[in-house]
Amino acid sequence: MSAPAPLLVVGDALLDHDLCGRAERLAPDAPVPVVSDGRRTSRPGGAALAACLAARDGRPVTLVTALGDDESSACLAGLLADRVRLVRLPLSGALSSKTRVFAEGRPLLRLDDGDGRTRAATDEAWKALEGAGAVLVADYGRGAADVLREALTATAARAPVVWDPHPRGGPPVPGVRLATPSAAEARSFAGRLADGPAAGDPNPLHGAARDADALVRAWRAASVAVTLGGRGALLSHGGTPLLMPSPVTAQGDACGAGDRFAATAAGRLADGVLTETAVRDAVQAATRYVAEGGVRALWTEDGPPAGPAGDDAAGLVDRVRAAGGTVVAAGGCFDLLHAGHVALLEAARRAGDCLVVCVNSDASVRRRKGDGRPLVPLADRVRVLAALECVDAVAVFDEDTPERLLGELRPHIWAKGGDYAASRLPEAALVESWGGQVVLFPYLDGRSTTGIARRAASGPRPARPLTGRRRG
Repeated sequence: MSAPAPLLVVGDALLDHDLCGRAERLAPDAPVPVVSDGRRTSRPGGAALAACLAARDGRPVTLVTALGDDESSACLAGLLADRVRLVRLPLSGALSSKTRVFAEGRPLLRLDDGDGRTRAATDEAWKALEGAGAVLVADYGRGAADVLREALTATAARAPVVWDPHPRGGPPVPGVRLATPSAAEARSFAGRLADGPAAGDPNPLHGAARDADALVRAWRAASVAVTLGGRGALLSHGGTPLLMPSPVTAQGDACGAGDRFAATAAGRLADGVLTETAVRDAVQAATRYVAEGGVRALWTEDGPPAGPAGDDAAGLVDRVRAAGGTVVAAGGCFDLLHAGHVALLEAARRAGDCLVVCVNSDASVRRRKGDGRPLVPLADRVRVLAALECVDAVAVFDEDTPERLLGELRPHIWAKGGDYAASRLPEAALVESWGGQVVLFPYLDGRSTTGIARRAASGPRPARPLTGRRRG
């Protein structure tokens, strides 16, 4: 497989802070929570976050953005060092930053500072655009896209440009390959075209399709993908729209999900794929991004991103737990994966922010089920489980029961099918020892590996003879 293609990101960088602590009492002088033991982290935001996410995919990234001489600009430049190539534009005022305050993982407050705007383009920025094979414009309404509008128009005529718009920014330049507004942004932009608020629609898909169609024509864009949060994205080329649904319903911190979507779409277009493929991959990437804890799971206390998505189960669990998320685990042999298994895993995934499947090794299955099992070897069982969109990681245990593995992962929820009784689970006491909970989920009746194997071994049922009157 060839290496990911380079990407140029143009837009307004921000500096983001998270202050995470505990809130156990109210202030004596006002009915507001007191946040104690706060831990502060800083990370790139806006176009800088989009650039870092694209770089995390393994592609070379150049970021064209405005930075000044203020403290926030210096901090952001340090965070970006060795991650992206930086082309600086002049900034008037202080770099914009935002601080989110969390207690026990729940947001309480957001503070915004800085009103800096891009002053002018530079020759270096023009040259970067002239040589770019693909461009992502992350417009946060602070002037970077405005000062380079002429150059971006020329670039869109010869190379794929993805434009992630902002209500405070201008429209995309003509000829962009893909624009990626959210549903609310698309409605706002469409309302401006009509000289008033866009009409509401009880069917959100119908409204998104109508708005996307209007924006394709007004912006002279090749396509518009309206992002729909947990529903996925609706892609329009100006005709019948194509819905790219989310593979699973991901619950968690959605901050930066739009940047993840746009960065993936732009990168895949840079790789030469079709727009439909790029949008499908972007939906999957954004869903996984939210499911794994969002931006707080990517950035550690010292600044650098964690390891790439899809690493081992322990790494995933650590990231989700650090972000205040809920870890769910489920276990079993999963020999001949069937509809009952899938229903359980999908339900379990919806109960938290990540799902780790603990699967018996071949030797463990033989001890539990007999010499004829497993029917499917471990490597194949792991591969099939990992391919399910509701499964975030798979871990293998060789013992008869998963206590050792559970003790390492320490999930918040241990999911089992409703055909079990809690009293029959030897691992229940262990899970409860660290404050975890065993949760039973409804099980589809009539589905079992043993039953499927028995029916397969008995061969096909003989066809019943036709009875009744003969047609003539």
